[in-house]
Amino acid sequence: MAALDKALRPIVALLCLGASACSSVEPIAYSGLPSSAHLQPNRQEDAKRIPFRYAATTDWRAYNRIIIDPVAIYRGADHQFADMAETDKASLAEHMQSEFAEKLKSRFSITDRPAPNTLRLKLTLTGAVTSTPVLGTLSRFDLAGGLYNGVQTVRGGEGLMTGSVIYAVEIRDAADNRLLTAFVAKQYPSPLNIPASIGALSAARTGIEKGAEELVEQLSRPTKS
Repeated sequence: MAALDKALRPIVALLCLGASACSSVEPIAYSGLPSSAHLQPNRQEDAKRIPFRYAATTDWRAYNRIIIDPVAIYRGADHQFADMAETDKASLAEHMQSEFAEKLKSRFSITDRPAPNTLRLKLTLTGAVTSTPVLGTLSRFDLAGGLYNGVQTVRGGEGLMTGSVIYAVEIRDAADNRLLTAFVAKQYPSPLNIPASIGALSAARTGIEKGAEELVEQLSRPTKS
């Protein structure tokens, strides 16, 4: 694996010369989040995708309803949107709102009223990277790109010239506003997911869908993740 990775580096470097999207954006503990003072580096196995986390001991089985606040677009100076158009940010935020609501309703009753046994979810879109048009898809079929993406798939890493999404999750007890968990997540599709490489925002949208599925799984566990 190490030898193959070393051999691919010059080839990948040449490919990246013409594609700024090759650079990977690493999430930070955004200073403008309400939960920023609580966030700590994540030492668990999922740290690659969730680098910062806070978690109070919580039995998620005690909750059967959830309030989903409107998705916010992060406006802090430490955002990671680069020069993404406002229309693209709004499109991703809209997709995040509908996707998380759709997935969470399989586990909770969606409500708009604080009450016992009710969670309150706040999602904040903090950054995103678009896929490189055409080249991102072609890299799945090119020999060098295919090899690189294969290595990244095994590692659980990002594909060549493929976009991603970064967002913050803050979950509180709706009755007393107590923070139960908060984390910053980065999501992206499998490097071999060809449909997710088509279109500038497809990879970020796929990342949102993965994030929604993972949150439902987390909130279905008996104790904190």
